Amino acid sequence: MQLSLPWTSWVTLAVLMMYFWIIYNVALARGKYQVHAPSVDGPPEFLRALRVQINTVEQLVFFVPVLWLCAYWWNDKMAAAGGVIWLVGRVMYAIGYYRDAAKRSLGFMVATFAAFALVFGAVFGLLR
Repeated sequence: MQLSLPWTSWVTLAVLMMYFWIIYNVALARGKYQVHAPSVDGPPEFLRALRVQINTVEQLVFFVPVLWLCAYWWNDKMAAAGGVIWLVGRVMYAIGYYRDAAKRSLGFMVATFAAFALVFGAVFGLLR
């Protein structure tokens, strides 16, 4: 039997592209503000870009497993929908944080809600 989870696979690829965009923004900020590796200290604009990247890595560690657990145990399309909401939340978080650290909260809440919905989807699927 071959497992088919195309929707979750596409969302995973989109999330990885979003992460690449975030890494690219850190590289641009390093050049613009002359923050040479391995230094991680610079002006607030650079620090915000770096913090977005670091926080996104922290969130990916939780998000990716629950996305795939939800897809496997419950439903590919529902997991993908949760993944899209998480992705939108993370983009909102990044854009808000790039502008002003105080503007990151809504995106963080949207992504967190989506991640916990995926947890509940995985648990629901396992209990079925």
